[in-house]
Amino acid sequence: MQLILSGSWLGKSGFYEADIENISFYKTLNEIEKIPPLSFSLFSYHLSSETLKLNIKKPNLIPIVIVRIRKFKKIIPKFTSVRVSFINKVLKDEEFKLGVSKVREFIQDGTVYQINLTNRFDFELHGSPLALFFNFYRNQPVPYAFFLDVGSFFIISGSMELFLEKVGDKIISKPIKGTSKSESFLRESLKDKAENLMITDMMRNDIGRVSKFGSVRVTELFKITKYKTLYQMHSTVEGKTDKNIIEIINQTFPPASVTGAPKRKAVEVIDILEPHEREYYCGCAGLIKNEKDFTLSVLIRTAIGFRDIISYYAGCGIVWDSIPEKELKELYLKVKAFWCLIEP
Repeated sequence: MQLILSGSWLGKSGFYEADIENISFYKTLNEIEKIPPLSFSLFSYHLSSETLKLNIKKPNLIPIVIVRIRKFKKIIPKFTSVRVSFINKVLKDEEFKLGVSKVREFIQDGTVYQINLTNRFDFELHGSPLALFFNFYRNQPVPYAFFLDVGSFFIISGSMELFLEKVGDKIISKPIKGTSKSESFLRESLKDKAENLMITDMMRNDIGRVSKFGSVRVTELFKITKYKTLYQMHSTVEGKTDKNIIEIINQTFPPASVTGAPKRKAVEVIDILEPHEREYYCGCAGLIKNEKDFTLSVLIRTAIGFRDIISYYAGCGIVWDSIPEKELKELYLKVKAFWCLIEP
C-alpha cells in the first residue's frame, strides 16, 4: 500500500508520502458513518447510480476507497526509466466520431444540451507504476496529482480540476470546460465559453442544494490557465454550507463537467454510448483534512493499472456545434502528456 501526493494538496511544493494507518472499502455512500480526518478518499463515477437513482453499468472495482493517514513525509522523486506500449482503445477513431454525431442527434431531439463523451486507452507498462507517476507529473505538473497503490490495483491521477473544496463553511468549485493548444483561440471561442457557462450554471445549481440561501455566487468566469501541453478554461462558484462531506457528495455527485446537461439524462446517454466502465475516472478523489475541511479533485487525466496493464481515459464535451474531427483532435491533445511515454 502506498499513497503519494503532489505537495500542492498540502499547500507545499514537492512530493509527500503518506504513513498509512489502514484502508477501508465501501460499496455505497450509505455504508459510511463518518470519514475520518486525516484521510484520502476515492469515489467511483459509478456512484452516480446511487446519487442520481439510476441503473447504469456496474463497476468492476470497489466504488469507495478511504485511506486513513497518520502523517506525511516529504520525499525526493526518482525519475527512472519507464515507458508504455499501446495495446488498444475501446472506441476506434471512427467510432468516437460516430459517438459525437449521436450526441448531436440527442441534442437535436432536445434530450440533452451537452454530453461529456470519453474513451479508454489500454497500454502495457514497462517499468514501475511509481516511476510512471513521476514522469507523468514531470510532463504536465498539476495541482491535484497523486499515486495510490492498494495492492490489487493502482491509480495515477494528473488532475488539474477542483471539484469541491470546503474551508470552514465556505465551499468552492472550479469546473473546467474549454481545452486548446492556443490561449488566443480559447479566449475567443464562443463554443467553449457557451459550454463553460452551461457547466458553471450546473455547478451553481448543485452547490445551491447544499448551501445557505443567497450565499451562492460565481466569482470567476472564463479564466484561462496554462499547463505544459495545453490551456484550459475554468470558472469558480462559491457558497456557504454547514453540511458534511457525505451530505454534499450525495447532492452534487457526479461532477457536472464530466457528465453533461441536464445531469441525470446525460448520465443515461453516456451509459448508452460508452461501452467501457469509467471506474474511478470522472469520479472524484481528495484529502479530508479535519471535521469540516476537505479538497476533492475531479478524476480527469487519470489512469488505472493492474500490474503491467494500465488504462488511461480522456473525454470531450460535445455540444450542438461540435465537429467530430475537431473533438477527436481535442481527445488526443488531452492524452498527449501521457502518450509521449509510449515507445516509438
